[in-house]
Amino acid sequence: MSSNNAKAKLRFYQLIVLVMCFLVWYALTSPTLLPPIYFDNADKAAFFFGEPQKVLARVWEWFSSGSIYEHLAVTLVETMLAFAIGTVFGLGIGLWLALSPTASAIFDPYITAANSMPRVILAPIFSIWFGLGIWSKVALGVTLVFFIVFFNVYQGVREVSPVVLANVRMLGASRRQLLRHVYLPSATSWVFASLHNSVGLAFVGAVVGEYLGSARGVGYLILQAEGVFDINTVFAGILVLTGFALALDAVVSVIEKRLLVWRPSAGETERSI
Repeated sequence: MSSNNAKAKLRFYQLIVLVMCFLVWYALTSPTLLPPIYFDNADKAAFFFGEPQKVLARVWEWFSSGSIYEHLAVTLVETMLAFAIGTVFGLGIGLWLALSPTASAIFDPYITAANSMPRVILAPIFSIWFGLGIWSKVALGVTLVFFIVFFNVYQGVREVSPVVLANVRMLGASRRQLLRHVYLPSATSWVFASLHNSVGLAFVGAVVGEYLGSARGVGYLILQAEGVFDINTVFAGILVLTGFALALDAVVSVIEKRLLVWRPSAGETERSI
């Protein structure tokens, strides 16, 4: 079976799982189908869990009318800025401390303490410092993304084989050449592994910040819907955020494949074994 046929078959099975989830959701909240298990009538089940047809209708209404574009743009800008800034700082500081044992020993307890802090509680502080605009949400997202990237870069550089380092130094490589040809390639796989997690965390930072104070954004729409117990709109907002998070993760995957062309795919690895 060719690679393209295998991928198409996999996507088909994934689509079936998604459709089955929606069908089960619809059946459990419909008054005309399966009897509700945990509620004495389906209206109560629909109140707590929503109805998939109404959720999808709300998503369609948002995009067809264009009412969501302004809110979605704000959330995406906050997410992308948090993702980019957190990645740059995590990459830079991770490389610096991994290559500087003295600095690493000095800052290690402070980084550990900062990482142990529940960073969501910083959101009100950032709102005071940066106001209720996008930058308070970006700051929160940066704190979530930074540590994921930092620890992966730090570990990736520290995992470089001492034998490889010794051989490259014997060939007369300078510190800059070591960084470019040894340390960075070693850390690249770790970096992209962290970026897949960072996409979701950047969205978390943006949405949580919008919860605590904003006038725009998908998180703001979800908060308004929760205030009037509109569970279908809440699920619609969650569905939109999930879809765009998956889209950004797919972009990261495409970039990863282009930059890590030297790494064998799973299929090639299995064939070689």
